[in-house]
Amino acid sequence: MADNTCATCNKAPNLKRCAKCLKTLYCSRDCQKADWKTHKKVCAQQAGSSTPGPKIEHANTYKNPRSKCLEKHIPDPFTRIDKGAYLHDRPEQDVYTLLIDALRMREADMYKMQGRNAPNSVYSGAGSSISSFTDFLTRVEQKRGYLPTWWNADKRKECLALGEANEGWSSLRKKVVKDDVVKHYGDERMPMQLRMFAEEALGEPAPGTPAGAGKSMRSMMTMMESGGAGDGLQYSMMNVAR
Repeated sequence: MADNTCATCNKAPNLKRCAKCLKTLYCSRDCQKADWKTHKKVCAQQAGSSTPGPKIEHANTYKNPRSKCLEKHIPDPFTRIDKGAYLHDRPEQDVYTLLIDALRMREADMYKMQGRNAPNSVYSGAGSSISSFTDFLTRVEQKRGYLPTWWNADKRKECLALGEANEGWSSLRKKVVKDDVVKHYGDERMPMQLRMFAEEALGEPAPGTPAGAGKSMRSMMTMMESGGAGDGLQYSMMNVAR
């Protein structure tokens, strides 16, 4: 096999490196999966002697980047969602912002994915989505353990006041789309975090998502955060310049 071809099919289109050993090349995830039984016998050994080459563009460890707009960095967000602890250990303002954006992301998805206008929201002609957010908060409060232990009636009022503001990112008078959320937080996976948190908190699939699909994706993201994905397979690969 040539040095610059896929370890499985021997082709050389858009090759990527195994994210664990940084040496073995594949042209797709299918080829990586097909070769895993053979590759896993040498992957760890190769990882111990590997150093990233100059052609590697980036390493994706699935640890979320530090947000530009949240006060405190919280690692492994998908694992926390899976455990019902996504909002735990965060400053108050971060919790308020994430709750508001979870509702806004859900309303945006409802409109884009299903062609539906969320009731009592800016999508249905209301001047603000505060009424919709109030209902959302009530439902999250009913999900035991999803809110931080410091949450109480006064904190609820503060959160609602932030959403009722006329200006600022968290104003529920403004619509947002996925690209807005990515740009604001500086994290391309933030929309997925917000969707999955709302899905778990409400016990309902994200708009336009088949039942069970969110749970499967969350499980995969959780395994990626832990450094693997079932049977040791590294789903993440590293982009390699052609």
